Amino acid sequence: MVENALLKNISKHVNLTQEEIITFERFWKKKTLEKGDYLLHNGDICRYDSYIVSGALKAFYINANNGNEEILFFAVDDWWASDLDSFSKQKPSIYNIQAIEKTTVLQINYHSFQKLLTDLPCLERYFRIILESYLGALQKRIIYNNVYDAESRYYDFLETYPNIATKVPQYLIASYLGVSAEFISRIRKKNKPS
Repeated sequence: MVENALLKNISKHVNLTQEEIITFERFWKKKTLEKGDYLLHNGDICRYDSYIVSGALKAFYINANNGNEEILFFAVDDWWASDLDSFSKQKPSIYNIQAIEKTTVLQINYHSFQKLLTDLPCLERYFRIILESYLGALQKRIIYNNVYDAESRYYDFLETYPNIATKVPQYLIASYLGVSAEFISRIRKKNKPS
């Protein structure tokens, strides 16, 4: 049976009948990743879209110029993790997705996803809403990276993603924000109550 969390997430946007829920549940498989396991490797085709039941993942690429890990996004409980371009076009991914902690996901492969949308067209709306939310967050990140200083970006991150800030190590947040871990330590120390 598909985890209640995913059905609850979907029910915020689309109402499924009991028959539709039974159909929906047939498409998903559960997978558990240990800390450090990869959900996706750079160069592989993203065969699955993954919903995080519990845990935390990071998407990153290795900067060819300096060898640093550059964080693209995090995904935690009740989020999705995938390389959308690789998944939708079935072409090699340009980044990695790795578990930061033990993580349980529900997965659907590309062909099953296409069949799911054919069998349950009402889910087109749900996945459109998820995609719009993702694109809105991506646009905001681009604007903030171009306009705001590092300290403002850090505070916005804490306010926007408090559940990520509590699960993800500071050095990974620093990479995501394009600052050093020492910079974040200084900000935290500066604002620590005496």
